[in-house]
Amino acid sequence: MYRFLLSRQWVILTLVALVLMPTMIELGFWQFHRHERRVAQNSLIADNLRAEPVPVEELTSVGHTVPRADYWRRVTATGTFDTAHEVVVRRRTSADDRVGMHVLTPLVLRDGRTVLVNRGWIPAAPDQAAFPDVPPAPKGEVTITGRLKADETTGASGIKDLRGLPDRQVMLIDSGRQAKLLGREVLGGYVEQTAPEPAGSGPEQIAEPDHDSIGAHMAYAVQWWLFTAGVPVGWVILVRREKRDREAARADDGSGTPEPAPAAV
Repeated sequence: MYRFLLSRQWVILTLVALVLMPTMIELGFWQFHRHERRVAQNSLIADNLRAEPVPVEELTSVGHTVPRADYWRRVTATGTFDTAHEVVVRRRTSADDRVGMHVLTPLVLRDGRTVLVNRGWIPAAPDQAAFPDVPPAPKGEVTITGRLKADETTGASGIKDLRGLPDRQVMLIDSGRQAKLLGREVLGGYVEQTAPEPAGSGPEQIAEPDHDSIGAHMAYAVQWWLFTAGVPVGWVILVRREKRDREAARADDGSGTPEPAPAAV
């Protein structure tokens, strides 16, 4: 009564089921690993935001690549803003998802080296080719506090590094490129300023990164694994139904050689 499993339709159905199961198991583990990475990142962000700020020179240096363990570390920097070499970073969103620009201002430290400071978000100019109105940075020596970030790359951020942009506009925050433009030593990475808050209509400071949400990756993983378990169960149900239909057909016509089509999936 089970010779129908050797028919072309049932062989194909069985092979499809055998391929689906390991595929869905792998998809479940893919979502599970994404869940683990999200949990680890949330823990890293929370720990680094709670840590006491340290001088930025302790965590980075000229040409230094900021490691992931130091992302969002709170740092301080004391120096003088160089507004003459200020640039804006295009296509950045505010906390309420308005599209505008970030203001990137070099801060010349006491030892003569420079660190890039992202002072926050401003609206873009009506003319995209024009330099927007940027609220002035404080004059004289200042001490700022912020979050240390790594240089941006197309691979890590997904942002395309477009060429031929208007003067003093960039797509990526890259300390190496800014060092060439400035002709001076620039510390690797940059600082997202969090204090002091700008006076008046200064740039909107960047909000803390989300480190509470873990997303739905774990739920997706469980769903894929449940789908995997459902494949053999569904296959058995279809086989039993096919057997029952064949037995009923045999009883009706008495021929003993019924050939009904396989049940549809």
